[in-house]
Amino acid sequence: MSRLPYELFLALRYLRPKRTFVSVITLISVIGVMLGVAVLIVVISVMTGFHYELRDKLLGLKPHLRVFKYEDTLTNYQAIAQTIRSNRHVRTVSPLVSGPVLAETQPLTGKSAVLAPGLHGIDPGFATNFSTISTSIVEGELDLEGDSVLIGIDMKREYGIQVGDRLAIYGPRQLKEMRAQQGNTNEVVILPGDYTVRGVFDVGYYEYNATIIVASVRSAQNLYLLRGTVHSLHIMLHDPAQAEVARMELRPQLEPDVGISTWMSESSVILTAIAVEKSVMFYIMMFIVVVAAFGIMSSQITFVVQKTREIGMLKALGAARAGIMSVFLAQGLVVGVFGVLAGLGLGLILVEIRNPFLRFMRGATGMELFPSSIYNFYELPALVSAWDVVSICVAALVICVLAGLVPAWTAGRLRPVEALRYE
Repeated sequence: MSRLPYELFLALRYLRPKRTFVSVITLISVIGVMLGVAVLIVVISVMTGFHYELRDKLLGLKPHLRVFKYEDTLTNYQAIAQTIRSNRHVRTVSPLVSGPVLAETQPLTGKSAVLAPGLHGIDPGFATNFSTISTSIVEGELDLEGDSVLIGIDMKREYGIQVGDRLAIYGPRQLKEMRAQQGNTNEVVILPGDYTVRGVFDVGYYEYNATIIVASVRSAQNLYLLRGTVHSLHIMLHDPAQAEVARMELRPQLEPDVGISTWMSESSVILTAIAVEKSVMFYIMMFIVVVAAFGIMSSQITFVVQKTREIGMLKALGAARAGIMSVFLAQGLVVGVFGVLAGLGLGLILVEIRNPFLRFMRGATGMELFPSSIYNFYELPALVSAWDVVSICVAALVICVLAGLVPAWTAGRLRPVEALRYE
């Protein structure tokens, strides 16, 4: 005699594959649940990875706090920086000059190329404390002394720039002088700034690697006609999560026309968009599990029809309605457990091999399925969160159990006299 409750015993017995139509539908239902759970784990893990990877890149490339003047540049920025450094949350403070420039490559051989990158002028002493730059030099050295610049690895590849090459850079100062010379009979040729590429960095973020030139703050001030002023102050904190707290503490110490922005406020649009997409994808992909649940429901309805006589005999022998319903609910639970466990294993495997698979497809088809120029990352990020996995598995199990409610209710309402009328 089995020690299992008869409801579970019957549920497991009727789920044994016997090459019947019901068994085939049950197998298809298990596969459907497996695929739904696996796809959900992969999609949600990738979206979570995107969120955290992007946040980490932004924390390394953007200031945790940025102090600026609303309608002008910062004139007394040294005094403001001294005030900011006294705050307990602040790690480093550095002047920052940033904006677009026009540059022309000057290769030793071949044709020159014109590009319009963004220029970041930072304090050379601060660069050694700016971990993302100081630890990301892949060629040359971290040297911003004099007329020296650093470029990104993708800019180097796209324009063929090598360490030691020179860049002719036109800033607002040169362009302003050109406009002033227009129409003059004795027009003077305005020469660009001549800069030497001292190093190449790779911060793992395509947009920064392809569009940013890093120079000293003095060189950037010269290009932007900033005499003793800067565009903003670049503030790094001990704990980026305390950015809002630090902002509230610093706000009363600064002039009313000086603003403070946090990395969260400046990046809120893209981070919020990823979080919303993650939630939407969860609900959309959950419909795969719902489709599999309809397979469970159809197999159990067929089973009720085929086992009408047995159900009638059980009720005639004294089986309660709740017991009969439990048989079908247990079937849905068993199918859900097998499907969820198989989907969990498959999903974790797919997450693990995602980048080798993308490289294989790129080699086999020649197509870039995950172009860095669009997504800014060179590999598909993913992060398996225990909370996400538990939520997916529990939701799938609940859906599978609920799929058995209709056939269970139908079987529970079956009267013995009607079930055995023609026997």
